Amino acid sequence: MNLDPGWLLLLSISLEVWSVPLDRNATPQEAQPPQEDKQEDNVDTGLYYDRYLREVIEVLETDPHFREKLQTANTEDIKNGRLSKELDLVGHHVRTRLDELKRQEVSRLRMLLKAKLDSTNTQSLQMDHASLLKQFEHLDPHNQNTFEAKDLELLISTATKDLENYDAERHDEFKRYEMLKEHERREYLKGLDQEKREKEEKRMEELKDKHRKHPKVNAPGSVAQLREVWEETDGLDPTEFNPKTFFKLHGQLSCTLLLHDNDILYPSPALYHQLEKVYDPKNEEDDMMEMEEERLRMREHVMKNVDINQDRLVSLEEFLKSTDKKEFNNPKEWDTLDDTKPVFTEAELQRFEAELRTKEEELGRRAESLRQEQDLLKERGKALEAQRREYQQAVLEMSQRKEKQAVEGQPPTGPNGELQFHQEMQKLEDQEVQEAQNNLPAEPPQNLPIHT
Repeated sequence: MNLDPGWLLLLSISLEVWSVPLDRNATPQEAQPPQEDKQEDNVDTGLYYDRYLREVIEVLETDPHFREKLQTANTEDIKNGRLSKELDLVGHHVRTRLDELKRQEVSRLRMLLKAKLDSTNTQSLQMDHASLLKQFEHLDPHNQNTFEAKDLELLISTATKDLENYDAERHDEFKRYEMLKEHERREYLKGLDQEKREKEEKRMEELKDKHRKHPKVNAPGSVAQLREVWEETDGLDPTEFNPKTFFKLHGQLSCTLLLHDNDILYPSPALYHQLEKVYDPKNEEDDMMEMEEERLRMREHVMKNVDINQDRLVSLEEFLKSTDKKEFNNPKEWDTLDDTKPVFTEAELQRFEAELRTKEEELGRRAESLRQEQDLLKERGKALEAQRREYQQAVLEMSQRKEKQAVEGQPPTGPNGELQFHQEMQKLEDQEVQEAQNNLPAEPPQNLPIHT
């Protein structure tokens, strides 16, 4: 993700920076960017609530009152929550849409929680969603139905906090990527015979040399780099370069939430135009992950030299002050990743490989456990199938026996082969028993005198 944390800190969703051919006959002061045919540069923030963040901002921007307040808001108003209070004055249709977005986000978070609990085999029959939702700090968990000023304040503060360590995390992510790439390279070469290995090593070195042969890269934010954009991209006379005009040309913002016309989120994509000299996605020797790391390095370089108050936002005043520095007018050529020391040491690579082996062993154990469970399930399946066939055979034999007895006129038999008589025959037997009992002689009277 080619992302500017300052852009994220202020929750600007669509930073539109464009460079188009301008009227060559116009003076730099007259040169203005067109108001149409703009191209949005929507960059994924990487936050797990990125979509919710974007949709909230898009809805808020549709309200004229809120947009008007943004024009006069400064960074402090945004950070201390003053801007959030303006939410009470937005239109009814905006509030209704914000309420819908919050309910959708709460529903999504509930699904995430359920999926997480299911994956860990956690019993969730008595799950308290209200308590679990408290771990998500970008909204108010106590009110799950309406979007209030507190929700906007939490959204801003949480995004700010989540992105505090963005640069460090990106650098660490890139280091792990580079170590994995080197590990795979060594493992690949290890599996080749000597002749093929030497041939492959030579091919890899040729690709590296080809990548290093690129045009000079001017330091980002330097007068040489800005003049290059001024001439090649904007189509203006390099002798008439004007820093203030350049700022206005490449600092026009549209569809932004928390920026106003006198500020520019720096550096704009125009300042990354140097990357095209080094990286081309069509070339095998150019690694696009390295290009993103280079982009991050350039951004950090510019912000370090220009952002005086370190609020991650560059004002026109700060930009103009940076042009008075020696580094601006007499810059050194930019050292790309190939010119700097490796991002990892051999010791770090060894620790990384040990970590990989540990994970591979764990995955191996889990795979073996799953294989054993699979074998057990197969055996159980075979036993059930044999039992099913046995039952089918018994039912078939019983059905055949009944059909045979019906044909021969024999009384049917039960499941164990015992005879089963018809109901009429049983009635006849019962009648015979009753008649026999009725014909028995009466018993002699009891206690009668005996005559001698």
